[in-house]
Amino acid sequence: MPKHGKNYRDAVKNIDLTAAYAVDEAMKMALAASFAKFDETVDVAMCLGVNPKYSDQMVRGAVTLPHGLGKVVRIVAFCKGDKEAEAKAAGADFAGADELIEKIKGGWLEFDKAVATPDMMASVGKIGKLLGPRGLMPNAKTGTVTFDIASAIGELKAGRVEFRVDKAGVLHAPLGKRSFGAEKLLENFKAVMDTVMRLKPSSAKGTYLKTMAMATTMGPGIKVDTVSIRKFLEG
Repeated sequence: MPKHGKNYRDAVKNIDLTAAYAVDEAMKMALAASFAKFDETVDVAMCLGVNPKYSDQMVRGAVTLPHGLGKVVRIVAFCKGDKEAEAKAAGADFAGADELIEKIKGGWLEFDKAVATPDMMASVGKIGKLLGPRGLMPNAKTGTVTFDIASAIGELKAGRVEFRVDKAGVLHAPLGKRSFGAEKLLENFKAVMDTVMRLKPSSAKGTYLKTMAMATTMGPGIKVDTVSIRKFLEG
């Protein structure tokens, strides 16, 4: 078992980490148990009843959070011609075509998100092995491959979250900063969950939402009662 520091031990001494709590209570407990000196990010992790090795059970999507993520997002736009100027005007931190791809081939990866116009994807595919493992590859399913590049950049700057279930069927998503407070974080949580539930594969059998936990960057994971999630979304 890994050893935790004193601050962590103090944070959990009055919490039953084996119990599952209602959504709003779990959020308040996660915030109360945070102890880092920086403004921690609040995340949600959920285990879904899907088998991602089958393409028709892959859960992947994106959602624009009503209160954003509370952080600066550096965006690269792969485009050319008039679209390059459009991307820069929309707020892209870097925009270009082949020269930008060559720069990334050389090891430069100082950005958080990437968008591309469809005519650039053949070239962007050449650096797929660099972008893919880092979650930076533009994808039409998440709206980051589009000729409406200004809208895509605007959504990412506003706090657009992309998520994808991993090989174990676990999906992670950030909800915002600790300083947002419980109310805003719960509204962001609702936006994420509405999208995740809508994306339930028709081929997935049995329980879709199996388990869930909320936590700040350094804090303990607080289990969430899945029955309370359904009530929260319906309320």
